Amino acid sequence: MQGPPVVLKIYEYKGCGTCRKAVKWLEARGEEFQRVAIREQPPTEAELRRMLKVYGGNIRRLFNTSGGDYKALNLKDKLPGMSEADAIGLLMGNGNLVKRPFVLVPGGGVVGFREEEWETLLG
Repeated sequence: MQGPPVVLKIYEYKGCGTCRKAVKWLEARGEEFQRVAIREQPPTEAELRRMLKVYGGNIRRLFNTSGGDYKALNLKDKLPGMSEADAIGLLMGNGNLVKRPFVLVPGGGVVGFREEEWETLLG
């Protein structure tokens, strides 16, 4: 007997090719998921902190380092000296800065889309 379905939340941007690929992959697997527009509704502080734990405290992994906002704010140079609280504040205030897709499930999460990581996360 199978347990309840995994509650999956995916923060995405519809103009993002990687996000579209991830959504297509989820649909092909028949996964149930909740879509959230990352620009309009960035992840909450609690969600960002959960994901930070997944990545062993490496805050840089949560940033969209190839994005225009990241470059415009010169975060490559500023981020290393920034407090965790300030970095999380930036992510909460600007969904463009968050690496996407940003996916949370009970007990885990992943940013970006690498099929192997998603297979491991979702079983």
